[in-house]
Amino acid sequence: MKLRNQTQPSEFLLLGFSEDPALQPLTFGLFLSMYLVTVSGNLLIVLAILSDSHLHTPMYFFLANLSMVDICFTSTTVPKMLVNIQTQSRAISYAGCITQMFFFIIFAGQENFLLTVMAYDRFVAICHPLHYTVIMHARLCVQLVLVCWTTNVLHGFLHSFLVLRLSFCADLEIHHFFCELNQVVHLACSDTFLNDLMMYLAAVLLMAGPLSGILYSYSKIVSSIRAISSAQGKHKAFSTCASHLSVVSLFYGTSIGVYLSASAAPKLASTAMASVMYTVVTPMLNPFIYSLRNKDMKRALKRLLEGRMMGWWGGRGKLNAF
Repeated sequence: MKLRNQTQPSEFLLLGFSEDPALQPLTFGLFLSMYLVTVSGNLLIVLAILSDSHLHTPMYFFLANLSMVDICFTSTTVPKMLVNIQTQSRAISYAGCITQMFFFIIFAGQENFLLTVMAYDRFVAICHPLHYTVIMHARLCVQLVLVCWTTNVLHGFLHSFLVLRLSFCADLEIHHFFCELNQVVHLACSDTFLNDLMMYLAAVLLMAGPLSGILYSYSKIVSSIRAISSAQGKHKAFSTCASHLSVVSLFYGTSIGVYLSASAAPKLASTAMASVMYTVVTPMLNPFIYSLRNKDMKRALKRLLEGRMMGWWGGRGKLNAF
């Protein structure tokens, strides 16, 4: 029985950000606010795209998928952290930790892949505008999303099964606010060579690969934009990419910075703070980035909100008449 407890612990401890009880209410309020903004903002994006037939195009189809992934991505980590703060507990069960890690890998990878697919969509739209509708047909768009999901689910299963084979001993403290794969693996007291190898290969194939695809797409896009003679045409072509390029820079810039700092000092609290940028802040900012710079999206959101308000006031009128 003692050996079993060492092999599969009953729980891990998520140390989070601060041990100061005075800061816990502030942390709870801040992350609750960010979470509510993230969910409501991304949900509005999805509803606006679904309700407006003018937005039923490949670009907005991928954007709706990205918004849904952002909701799931944030929901994987923040609710558990809020519960722990509210209950003044740091514990997460062994099964809960593995489950959280599994879904985090899936949604982080899906965000990565969708940004790559969106870059390809912009590449086709700008570099091959006459063939855009032929290339980016509905069937291809659905197939691309399904391939992304399949790849990331298999990726999540791979790392989860590799973690399940590890043995854990006394040190069960995770210096993070969620069960991050690298930190969980390095808590093991058994051999982690295979885990480290798979994490390295995944970083090269599933992180560097899509990033290379994005950089290649934008190198071609820049070349095409430079070839446009009119300044108005250049501005219009660049404006279609500006929002996506902003999200790509924010996501990759913060995630790469976090993992470089984590490899140098994996147990620093600053690593957890930096992780907030791509796990919470980036999904929260995405709806603002895509809506504030996009006239079609702002128009669809306005129609959606006006329709909801008219429906609400109409319902109140019926109740008053009754």
